[in-house]
Amino acid sequence: MGFMAMGRAGELRFPPPDFESGYTMPATQYPSARAQGMEWFDIAVLLATLGAATALVYAKRSRTGLVWLSGFSLLYFGFYREGCVCAIGSVQNVALTVFGTGYALPLGVGVFFAAPLLVALFMGRTFCAAVCPHGALQDLLLVRPVKVPRWLESGLGVLPFIYLGAGITFAATGAAFLICRFDPFVPIFRMSGSMGMLLTGGGFLVLSLFVGRPYCRFLCPYGALLKVASAVSRWRVRVTPDVCTQCRLCPSSCPFGIIQEPDPGLLRPKEVSTARRRILIALATLPFLALAGGGVGWVFGGAAARMHPTVALVEDYGDSLARGTSGEPTLAERLALGRAERQSKELLPQAEQLRAKFRRAGLWFGVWCGLVVGMKWISLGMVRRRDEFQPDRTACFACARCFSSCPQERIRLGWLPAPDVVVTHPALGPAHPVPAAKSGGSGCVTGGSGGNP
Repeated sequence: MGFMAMGRAGELRFPPPDFESGYTMPATQYPSARAQGMEWFDIAVLLATLGAATALVYAKRSRTGLVWLSGFSLLYFGFYREGCVCAIGSVQNVALTVFGTGYALPLGVGVFFAAPLLVALFMGRTFCAAVCPHGALQDLLLVRPVKVPRWLESGLGVLPFIYLGAGITFAATGAAFLICRFDPFVPIFRMSGSMGMLLTGGGFLVLSLFVGRPYCRFLCPYGALLKVASAVSRWRVRVTPDVCTQCRLCPSSCPFGIIQEPDPGLLRPKEVSTARRRILIALATLPFLALAGGGVGWVFGGAAARMHPTVALVEDYGDSLARGTSGEPTLAERLALGRAERQSKELLPQAEQLRAKFRRAGLWFGVWCGLVVGMKWISLGMVRRRDEFQPDRTACFACARCFSSCPQERIRLGWLPAPDVVVTHPALGPAHPVPAAKSGGSGCVTGGSGGNP
């Protein structure tokens, strides 16, 4: 997932093993013209699909179009490119570029990282709608959705942010691309991989039949970034094409349970006081959560350093000296331990520096986890003003399922006859008449339950 490092800097991230059989390392290979052309083609496909998804959500309001586009993205970015053109994995490449040394971010990685985020800043998560192959695969499999309890949804919602912090930490220290290593869908796209990851991916696919996009909602680290970006987006997805009549039909159409009811914010003084007190307590607790998380991260940072190959090699060498030779080591073990013995004066200081680096990284990761938990607590106490039923802009995948549940949308599409009466929307006053859908079956109401006459 992501792009492989290009050039000598990427090749030497980890030292190659020493071979005793006369093996000669090949000369550095640079990307061929065809590979560079493919990179530009992937970028063009990404931008084209992002534009198409945005147009289908906001201009066409077409669920059918998004399904077809999802199928294309799944086939191209998923099975054809084998998940190796991926915005999710690009987070690690960017972290290694910022915090590491000797690594240059390839152009394609930068575009796949930045383009969906830029779109989310203005139009919300249309990348998730039909461009991401991970989301497309789960979305197309959903056949009988069940609602996740709100308390469980809220609790699991912090996991993508914690996973994001872990992925950045391990990539920045040069230990591993954690997000790529434990991606549940790339082994499916490539039809190969460890049995454990294939079973994990299969488990997510089975779960996707009943739970809408479980990986996207409860684990995807790039989705955490898209949540933050879409929170301040200029435009948002609206269920109705014009004005909400508060018919209460759309919440049942959303498999993710993120349609929010109108809330004019007219709370009683006692309720306002209680909400303020909760937020103040959460704010006061935030520094303590960050400090506690930092302390835990510092302690476990040293242990996590073993995931770096240099630290692992030094520790294995030290263990071999302490316990002596037991059994017949494999060829790889003999070569690795022989290299450690020859270069012990160089590797020991490097390992100690890496352990210190991991402890610092663990400290910041722990602080990040504490802040994530604290900010989640604060968000639970906040009250937002809403005049209509609307999707939560940070959690909405722009799948367009809710559009057809709205009587106003059905009228626009010609599925219902045009109304011959008008009603007045209570939030807009008598100067703004709103068309009312006539009673025409089980899915239609005359004025809704929002106070319309």
